[in-house]
Amino acid sequence: MKNPLSSYQAVCRPGAGAGAFFMSILVWGVGIGCFGAAFNNFLVETYDINGFDRGVLEFLRETPGVLLVAIFAALHRFSDWKILRFGTACSLVAAVLLLVPVRWAWAVAFIVVWALGEHLVMPVRQSLALSIAREGRSGESLGIVTGAINAGTVAGSVLVAAIFYLGGHFWSDAPRRAFYDVTWVLVALLLAASLAVAASVKEPGLAKRARPSFYFRRKYSTFYILELFYGARKQVFFTFGPFVLIRVYGMDTQHVAILFAAAALFTALWGGRLIGRLVDRWGYRNVMIWDTVVLFFVCLLYGFAKDWFLPRVAVAVVCVNYVLDAVLSNASMATNLYARTLSDSQEELTATLSSGISVNHVVTVFYALAGGWIWDRFGPGILFATAAFMALANSAFALTVPKPVSETRKDAQSDR
Repeated sequence: MKNPLSSYQAVCRPGAGAGAFFMSILVWGVGIGCFGAAFNNFLVETYDINGFDRGVLEFLRETPGVLLVAIFAALHRFSDWKILRFGTACSLVAAVLLLVPVRWAWAVAFIVVWALGEHLVMPVRQSLALSIAREGRSGESLGIVTGAINAGTVAGSVLVAAIFYLGGHFWSDAPRRAFYDVTWVLVALLLAASLAVAASVKEPGLAKRARPSFYFRRKYSTFYILELFYGARKQVFFTFGPFVLIRVYGMDTQHVAILFAAAALFTALWGGRLIGRLVDRWGYRNVMIWDTVVLFFVCLLYGFAKDWFLPRVAVAVVCVNYVLDAVLSNASMATNLYARTLSDSQEELTATLSSGISVNHVVTVFYALAGGWIWDRFGPGILFATAAFMALANSAFALTVPKPVSETRKDAQSDR
């Protein structure tokens, strides 16, 4: 597998701290890959949750995202590097806490702490990737971040699959909880390594000025609305996509982990960089439009594959669908690049991206509850049908985004 960091020097400015940043993100990716591969099965096997319970958990888990703008307001004097470290430390603490056998309410609290760390890392990860890029290579820099995360996710998912396969083979009498505990220990060690890499670097001065504390501006109105659509789309993929695989198709932990690894591997090898290059060459506007057109069909297959195909074929279709969905989820970088074209400074961009995450989480938390209720009341088919039509609405709204100046010039030249 090609090293996802091998070409960062051609894409990033020298002396910007790119090597440490990408390495920290790569190791972080391994940790979250382990966590994600085991998470949904852990919930089902340990606490036997149903669709509505999953929706309630997701409502609470996404609450830090809604509050992110306020959290960033409190941290507005912290640099992006410091927030990256702090977010990693939060998730590290949560991984350790999950080792404690507790009741459902406490487990939810620990998962919320994990989510706080994830949400803190999200905007600064994107912002730092954009700030260290050479002129005209922003999309590729974002693509390298995506590739690093997905390469890490491949490794993390394979590790989880190995833990459960070898554990079941050699220690079949051990309780399943023991294998999850091994996973959480591994996650904690990986996040500690990621934190150490990020902390070992002297900050290259990417964030000298304090960011605005609360930052909402009218010029970003279209960006905020696109983030609302992305919040709903993200909720379907990250929450109810894996839940379909487990509850409808009966996938166990090692098989889910293998599928996660396949999706991440495909994205790491081709998907992330491909989307980044498409953004650079076709423009963020075109990527935003066509991404959600394809997503319309992805959602329909999630919801109705079991009705349209024979059982074995349906399983294969949904697995391929999951991989495609993973690749498409990286197209959110187009929206981030659009925000960058509107920003006047690095500090403003970071504040805007954190505000955008809060905005998309407003719909995320309510869609989690509504999605859980729709699942229990009407079944997964109707849930994914509503997501499909939201994807079309996203495409329609993306058409209102002004064309980039470069695209406008190309159109003018082609008309001559």
